Amino acid sequence: MKPHFRTAAEIKVGVVGYGGAFNMGRMHLQDMRQAGMTPHAVVEPDAARLAVAAQEFPGIETYPSVAAMLKQSDVNLVVLITPHNTHAPLALQCLKAGRHVVVEKPFAITTKECDAMIAAARKARVMLSTYHNRHWDGLVLKAREFLRAGTIGELVRVECHMGQRSQPGDWWRGSKSISGGILYDWGVHLLEYALQLVEADIVEVAGFAKNGYWAPQTKWRADTVEDEAQAVVRFGNGVWVTLCITHLDANPKRGMLEITGTKGSYVAEYDTHEIIVREGNRTVVTKDKNPPAQWEQYYANVAAHLTKGEPLAITPEWARRPIHILDLAGQSAQQGRALKVKYS
Repeated sequence: MKPHFRTAAEIKVGVVGYGGAFNMGRMHLQDMRQAGMTPHAVVEPDAARLAVAAQEFPGIETYPSVAAMLKQSDVNLVVLITPHNTHAPLALQCLKAGRHVVVEKPFAITTKECDAMIAAARKARVMLSTYHNRHWDGLVLKAREFLRAGTIGELVRVECHMGQRSQPGDWWRGSKSISGGILYDWGVHLLEYALQLVEADIVEVAGFAKNGYWAPQTKWRADTVEDEAQAVVRFGNGVWVTLCITHLDANPKRGMLEITGTKGSYVAEYDTHEIIVREGNRTVVTKDKNPPAQWEQYYANVAAHLTKGEPLAITPEWARRPIHILDLAGQSAQQGRALKVKYS
């Protein structure tokens, strides 16, 4: 794509969502400002939170709705920090208005939504991306390094897991229709890690789910996220990836990310990792800290893409891959069979 701006300061950014949870609206604006872009607008239906935004970013424009911002503001890059089921409709609204768009992950809930967003961005000739800041997490950077060096041999499988026995919360992430399901929150991060590690096309996806145990005890009832769900992804080179997120497991698995190779294993938590190999009759375990995350790379790349035409690191097509897997996993769990992919 040809550069749209001469300097990063010309990129006027607006965030949609300034809620108090995690202070993500403030974080995004600060990170974009660090990349040279200009905080310009905030959309938030809660007047009290709008007042906080105005205090934290003096002079920033504030709006109660996306429609009002698009009508009244010259903001040219919009970041959506909203519940998962709103990503696609809000992105389409902004893209059709000719604004560049960054969507918090997950990109959307269904493959169909991803396709519609990508088509709208192409038609409007604007940038579309997803905030996969964890693309630069230390544990996956280290995993890529070990795989390139052959430390654990040839890649055999990648296992991603998270959670333990606990009742789903009553906020919106506990609702399947709003969040997409149990696999869509941290699961999309873990899948994005795995897709960096397996350099092959996706062939098919199988999904499994247990529903109904926690539902009577939550406010969402029948719309509560799954008690546990799993996706198994087969790749064309014979490697497979498993993703399991649970609210049931009383004996949770060690490590968020476990990579098995022909010579050993890599097991990683967020801050630390272990390399486990066999030397004769001995098991040798080497423990170390992960390097710092490099989240600043995300918005630095967006700014460079819009000003210098540098390749976008997180393209919408890349962001669609984990959503396609999650979408198929949900359908597979309902149908009881593995499903072939449309996008490999």
